[in-house]
Amino acid sequence: MRACLTALLVLLSTPLQAAEVHVAPGTGTLAEAIAGAAPGDVLMLSGGAYLGPVTIDRTLTLQGDGTATIDGQGQGTVVTIDADDVVLTGLHVTGSGKVNQDLDAGIKILKGADRARIEGNRLTDNMHGVDVHGGLDSLVRGNTIEGRKNPHMNERGNGIYIWNSPGTVIEDNSVRWGRDGIFSNASKTGTYRNNLFRDLRFAVHYMYTHDSEVSGNISIGNHLGFAIMFSNRVVVKDNLSLGDREHGVMLNFANSADVAGNLVRGGTKKCLFIYNAHKNLIANNRFQDCGIGIHFTAGSERNMLTGNAFIANQEQVKYVGTRFMEWSFEGRGNYWSDHPAFDLNGDGIADGVYRPNDLMDHILWSQPAAALLTGSPAVQLVRWSQSSFPAILPGGVTDSHPLMQPLTIPVPADIAAMEAEVAGRWAKGSYDDIDLEDLGTH
Repeated sequence: MRACLTALLVLLSTPLQAAEVHVAPGTGTLAEAIAGAAPGDVLMLSGGAYLGPVTIDRTLTLQGDGTATIDGQGQGTVVTIDADDVVLTGLHVTGSGKVNQDLDAGIKILKGADRARIEGNRLTDNMHGVDVHGGLDSLVRGNTIEGRKNPHMNERGNGIYIWNSPGTVIEDNSVRWGRDGIFSNASKTGTYRNNLFRDLRFAVHYMYTHDSEVSGNISIGNHLGFAIMFSNRVVVKDNLSLGDREHGVMLNFANSADVAGNLVRGGTKKCLFIYNAHKNLIANNRFQDCGIGIHFTAGSERNMLTGNAFIANQEQVKYVGTRFMEWSFEGRGNYWSDHPAFDLNGDGIADGVYRPNDLMDHILWSQPAAALLTGSPAVQLVRWSQSSFPAILPGGVTDSHPLMQPLTIPVPADIAAMEAEVAGRWAKGSYDDIDLEDLGTH
């Protein structure tokens, strides 16, 4: 009896009229097909333009062959999803409105529209590409998203915007132009992995997004790579930041993060910026060829740094503070390319302690005009005194167990070619100007 009841419930919950429906291009044809479809139907869209915008208010699959275009004609959001388990695949979505405060988008997933799947689409010329706006457990995978190049960068929309949408998975997408690649706000338990971001303000921008993961992403030629702000317990691992202009990774009011296995290379300003961020593990990263390897400030406490490599940065460490900081853990510190180290017992740990900054560095940070005196005998005497008598050093960073060899993080050849192209553009000063206050820098 129980088996019969279970079978009956399954039948009642399964669409009886599910069908594959072919929809012809034209004005209003897609909206009519949606209105006439039964839950579970698959709407097949062939080559041509389907003029919108449209709203999907029942469980449907819209499947294109790559040549079907849904065009919003500059009116609001092109495709609005307002039902569970909707699938969009193989479509070209274009022509949203231009009102940023209304979050005009190519595709919008509303609150209550759970488990949407947006896969293998191309989104161009929209204010925002995909707006996951309250729907749970959405999947945005394998899409190409190209934002607008006008107006100015700060006034454009995001490639993918996530708001209050726990369980969202964003993976294997390519995002270019617009404002931020991914902007995640007031959400949690998201996974954002294996995406490529180019020519943006931020590759990934976190605000109040907790217990989530940013992994395996590639940021090339953006103003800032991975900005983790006001967010707790975030895993930032195995990402590449190549030629990002301002910062590679930024932890701003971010706590208990796990930052590991990342490569930041070729940033004109800072590889890693830590501002008022506490109890973070920063391990086994490579920070290379930046203006500053790590800028550490604003009372950040109880952070652990071990196994990192700081290579050929113009200034390895800028620590603004008076406390003494030990940057090693359980006898394992970090590699410093400017440390003239010896390892007489061959254990891989340098015999000498590494101190990146001295009293003159602190003076120069607070009084830049003092740089005119750096070659004077008085300054050289101060530096010699501190190197000979470490007890008179001010508070600062010490690595008591520096490493003899740096870790390596490979970069695929095609990605390295993109990095080289960006380096050429930066050298020529070819980039979008933005208000650096919006980068959260201090």
